[in-house]
Amino acid sequence: MIIGIIPARYASTRLPGKPLIDLEGQSMIERVWRAASTVQAFDRVIIATDSEHIVAEAQRFKADVVLTSPDEPSGTDRCYAAVRSLGITPDIVVNIQGDEPLLQASVLLQCIDALQQTAADVATPVVRIASDELLRDPNVVKAVRAHDGRALYFSRSPIPYLRDAAGSWSDNVDYWQHVGMYAYRMHALTRHVMLAPSPLERAESLEQLRLLEDGATFMCVETQHRSIAVDTPEDAERVRALLQAQHQH
Repeated sequence: MIIGIIPARYASTRLPGKPLIDLEGQSMIERVWRAASTVQAFDRVIIATDSEHIVAEAQRFKADVVLTSPDEPSGTDRCYAAVRSLGITPDIVVNIQGDEPLLQASVLLQCIDALQQTAADVATPVVRIASDELLRDPNVVKAVRAHDGRALYFSRSPIPYLRDAAGSWSDNVDYWQHVGMYAYRMHALTRHVMLAPSPLERAESLEQLRLLEDGATFMCVETQHRSIAVDTPEDAERVRALLQAQHQH
């Protein structure tokens, strides 16, 4: 069984109630759910939320929804809580970011395929970094990959460091931006929740380092899709502008 779970937290420091914001006639959570629901590999697509407001919105467009505790510390924990509350044991659980309304189903499929074709514990997307500005932005998480696509490390710093390079770093080496979506084997999701936050995770404030430090294999799947995570009102306006442009074409 393969299930997609969209964790959706109502509280947000920079954009309260953001799953419910209107994006050209649909709430953000509805847009993400509709995109995920086109993936035929999913046996179920579930919204996992801490809010009765989001439950009501999900029921309006007839989505599968589970109410979880507001005390879950992360979206990954919320995914695990949803699985436990449903009493199911899927083979693969895909943690789908609820704040990426421009999500493309092809990216989800690539990650599912990566788990089905390898022995990796987790699959996650990466996209090529095309500018030194993005490379040096600590909000852009960098993934370092082995030749076969395995993740060696994730960092907010630009790595590898180019000691002798002249000019643009991104013109000399392939740098990869991590896209925060994960396809977990069930045992890996369970292991993540059972482990305490690791030293590297705390240092970088990157939860994926918990499993990596524990020895899990992450497969980094190259994608061309550059999504927009909506964290601020300005992000929401960028998405609205893109949706308007799509409608005009």
